[in-house]
Amino acid sequence: MNDYFRVLLVQILVAIFLCINMLLIVTFFKKECFHTSTRYILFAVMLMSDSFVLILSNVLVIINFLQFTIQVWLCTVISIVTLLYVAVTPVTLTAMTLERYVAICLPLRHAELCSTRRSMHCILVIHGISSVPSMLNLSIFFATASLGLYEQRALCSVEIFILQPWQRHFRSAISQLYFFIMCIIIVFCYIQIVKVAKAASGENKQSTQKGMRTVILHAFQLLLWGGGIIHSFNIFAQILEEKCTVQILTTLQILFHKIAQIQSDWMDNFYIFAIIFNGII
Repeated sequence: MNDYFRVLLVQILVAIFLCINMLLIVTFFKKECFHTSTRYILFAVMLMSDSFVLILSNVLVIINFLQFTIQVWLCTVISIVTLLYVAVTPVTLTAMTLERYVAICLPLRHAELCSTRRSMHCILVIHGISSVPSMLNLSIFFATASLGLYEQRALCSVEIFILQPWQRHFRSAISQLYFFIMCIIIVFCYIQIVKVAKAASGENKQSTQKGMRTVILHAFQLLLWGGGIIHSFNIFAQILEEKCTVQILTTLQILFHKIAQIQSDWMDNFYIFAIIFNGII
């Protein structure tokens, strides 16, 4: 009965968060002013990535709950796509932090470095970087698994790709390396923004402080994502748990940020509101 309640609760939370994400995605596509801003473009990418992972992982959680098995080759395809977009969220968060760093610390080059065309290139780079961990892990699986394994039926879980104990350690090491690199980038950006904030005055100081709060928020979201990499759960249940935790906690954060930025312009208010509700994944 407890399992039924947990699955039902997850369905309710997923439905709520998908509605929020869909509302923000529709708003992004309806407002042309968002289409030329790098931070809004990157945020929309993160929204769509999170929504896709929520839907796919939730379907797989239901399938596993019902003890419905699928062929390993199909599970492999699903896992490749899911693991890719799981990694897209933190990498996009890091890219958004770098965008804030350029906007505040290199304002004269912001228009050049953060143009719409470069934003499209950035999206490709984000997906390329995000695909490395899953490609490495699955390449090892392809090299060690027998051909007969792909035709077998099993519950779709990341654990079926772990044929040797060292593969689990390798997967964990790759995730921790990514997390460490992203933390370094965010800390570097925050320190540089703090330096600019100390030297700024008037409206520039307010804008810089707003950028600092945004970077702190990105760091908080990244920490929530990183908290799950040290555990060896079923990957799809883990994804949902992390997504729901981030959504709940970051929703609470909106109260403070909306009060602190009540005098900001409408676009900046929307950006902060949207980022807080999104979370990570």
